[in-house]
Amino acid sequence: MAKAFFSLQKFLRRTQFLLFFLTAAYLMAGSLLLLQRTRLVIQQGSRGTSANQALLVSDGMAGVGIVDPRMLPNPRHRPRLLVGMDALQEPALDQRHSPRWLVSRNSELRQLRRRWFHRFISDQEPMQTVGFKAMKHTAEHRGTYVGCFSDDSREKTLKGAVFYDLRKMTISHCQEACAERAYTYAGLAYGAECYCGNKLPATASKPEECNSECKGEKGSVCGGVNRLSVYRVEELQEGARQRRNVIYRGCFRAPENLTDTFPASLIQPNLTVEMCSEFCSKKEFPLAVIRGWECYCGYPTGRFSLHDGTDGLLCSRMHNASAAAKGKYCLVYQTPVQDTRCTDRKFLTTKSKVFVALSSFPGAGNTWARHLIEHATGYYTGSYYFDGALYNKGFKGEKDHWRSRRTICVKTHESGKTEIEMFDSAILLIRNPYKSLMAEFNRKYAGHLGYATDRTWKSK
Repeated sequence: MAKAFFSLQKFLRRTQFLLFFLTAAYLMAGSLLLLQRTRLVIQQGSRGTSANQALLVSDGMAGVGIVDPRMLPNPRHRPRLLVGMDALQEPALDQRHSPRWLVSRNSELRQLRRRWFHRFISDQEPMQTVGFKAMKHTAEHRGTYVGCFSDDSREKTLKGAVFYDLRKMTISHCQEACAERAYTYAGLAYGAECYCGNKLPATASKPEECNSECKGEKGSVCGGVNRLSVYRVEELQEGARQRRNVIYRGCFRAPENLTDTFPASLIQPNLTVEMCSEFCSKKEFPLAVIRGWECYCGYPTGRFSLHDGTDGLLCSRMHNASAAAKGKYCLVYQTPVQDTRCTDRKFLTTKSKVFVALSSFPGAGNTWARHLIEHATGYYTGSYYFDGALYNKGFKGEKDHWRSRRTICVKTHESGKTEIEMFDSAILLIRNPYKSLMAEFNRKYAGHLGYATDRTWKSK
């Protein structure tokens, strides 16, 4: 019994000594840290920084903004928070190294930092906001922002080229597309639509009415509902300008009266293809016709159909000025401008009195029929479903509510009695069932324009 008691007493003495040793080591380490921190603060205060110097530095920083120390080349000269040491109440020398003095000193430093920072932010906030907006327009987007304009569907001025991107539309994407097609202005609407043209819209709107965020660029504005955010497109570099799609269409017999056939013309000595194409692109015409020193712009028409081309050798003498007046043949080029006469579609101006369904089994050709109907009538077709892929391909009626009656007909694959009776009349598409099933299988696994892989076809 005595032996066991002696062993327990020995163990407790060892444990007591160990606890005492750990406590002493902890206190010594804490004291060293406090002494080191005190020396740093004393050194910082003894470097000759007065209150006047602190004010001068803060005023200089207010002129240029907050400096990030990581951006400076020499870490030894990084800016420190310079505070007036005279403003702090210095305690007696015998109290400088006490922990209580350190706590109060750090508290005062934090308060001074907060006051200076809040005062600096309140003084600089308007200037920083304006500068950020300006930087955003100049750094991210190459073009110049013109303003917010009303988008009149009846008299569109930015109708040279139109495309949609429901997921990835950005301002730069629209500007680059318009620049490649030789347009002067790029306009964005609904956060996902891009329009190009060479004339500004007639009606300006309030800036706050352009409030739709770009689908592919958070924080950027891409127009609004019937509102266009318009940018002046920056001119392409000379090398990129030469790569524009100016396509040679061939040599054709010139019409009897070129002035009546083509709306715009230019007579220029030493006329080149680039000069004529640039002139017609600015006028928003898809054809550039050259006869000697004469340049004409227009569309393919019944008078000039581009169906009957001739031998290119007959146009080889067109650069001879004496033969220009009597020239019977002309060179034809296609400019980067799109022919929008058959692509300019719109919603019905008044609600349709007859609610028409475009009904079919999936894969029967509903989308192709919608394409033909829209280009034949000039009006959008609607859909019972919202298909973002079709919207991106130009079926703008996809985003409109199917019961709005603003579209000429509404796509549907529903076959129930209730769904059928919701419509007044219908266009019914019927296709070979086997081909319909094949088309629907391809659409399900590869989209509207793709084909399912062999592995998919061989699966269960």
